[in-house]
Amino acid sequence: MDLKKESLVYHSTGQPGKTAIVTTKPCRTARDLSLAYTPGVAEPVLKIADNSDDAYRYTNRSNLVAVVSNGSAILGLGNRGALASKPVMEGKAVLFKRFADVDVFDIEVDTEDPDKLIEVVKLIEPTFGGINLEDIKAPDCFRIESELKELTNIPIFHDDQHGTAIIAGAGLMNALEINGKNIADIKVVFNGAGAAGISCARLFVEMGVSKHNLILCDSKGVIYRGRPGNLNPEKMEFVADTDARTLEDAMKGADVFMGVSVKNAVTPQMVKSMSRDPIIFAMANPDPEISYDVAVEARPDVIMATGRSDFPNQINNVLGFPFIFRGALDVRATDITENMKIAASKALASLAKEPVLDIVKKAYNNNHFSFGPKYIVPKPFDPRVIEWEAVAVARQAVKDGVARVPITDWEAYVLQLRKRMEKYWV
Repeated sequence: MDLKKESLVYHSTGQPGKTAIVTTKPCRTARDLSLAYTPGVAEPVLKIADNSDDAYRYTNRSNLVAVVSNGSAILGLGNRGALASKPVMEGKAVLFKRFADVDVFDIEVDTEDPDKLIEVVKLIEPTFGGINLEDIKAPDCFRIESELKELTNIPIFHDDQHGTAIIAGAGLMNALEINGKNIADIKVVFNGAGAAGISCARLFVEMGVSKHNLILCDSKGVIYRGRPGNLNPEKMEFVADTDARTLEDAMKGADVFMGVSVKNAVTPQMVKSMSRDPIIFAMANPDPEISYDVAVEARPDVIMATGRSDFPNQINNVLGFPFIFRGALDVRATDITENMKIAASKALASLAKEPVLDIVKKAYNNNHFSFGPKYIVPKPFDPRVIEWEAVAVARQAVKDGVARVPITDWEAYVLQLRKRMEKYWV
């Protein structure tokens, strides 16, 4: 059976879909019923009415995230609408639960009006401890996230932007350590100026890349100062003073290529024109901007990453969002700050340097992994990711003053996470 048919069988067999609600308290007796619902339920209602923070004590809000989409930019599929996005959002829920034990309600909103989407999310804020925005087209996604961060008092995170940026950031740090280049000196070229491209560029600048050494390309070529036509504000952030006009021009002498665009955008000749020990992150899915084999043949000294699992160095968002929300929820963060994102990147970069556990090798056909050009980010099935990344995010939330319930005993928190996740790794 091919993958397409197998996927349809997988989604339709038994109870359709991938998620269901499971109760956490018994409901077997009349007494249980009176506690779960009327009359007993009145007591937590009154407590929460008097003190809204008690919702975290008496309801599932402390561990509940909404995955919200309008289906206007489904990865690799484009605008397919809210209803068609539901399998993706259910899939996101599976990953949240499997990797960080975070519960999710997927919310598909049937509108492409940013104001309406903002209103819907604001109105459902009381239900959730955090909001993961997903598959919303650019540039609407920038405004939606920005306004919701101002309007709400819980973490708002658009994964298509920041998930890719955080994992790519970790990979970049390690690739630069391997090839001995300084982040402040490197020339970086982006192909793709949508949600992921803009967010990666922003995070890389926060991490130390000079804006003067960064060139952003879209479907019309280099975004240069004085280019005819209107540019949205996000692209205007990265207008370059350069004579380069095409991607081919821009890549000459570049140290890093970041692809978040379309397949086959990069040729072997472009790769050959890059500087010594080039770094190429070709993350278009399912087919990268240049295939791994072609890039390595063109430049044996390349450090290469893609969005695919069948090549080394997969830049996979599942290394980010579950663990970022785990840390944010556990300190009841009001926001996910830039520093928290960088902390997540650094934690992942550090973990990649640790000896790889046997359980990880087993999950990947007993392949051997060790820190180097073919292993610059950890694998999602490494059970230590949650301990490294969620803790780093929670620590940074405390430092940034956005944690409403700061953790003081970090060793106990690590043990708590380990205990929480035991059932998934047995």
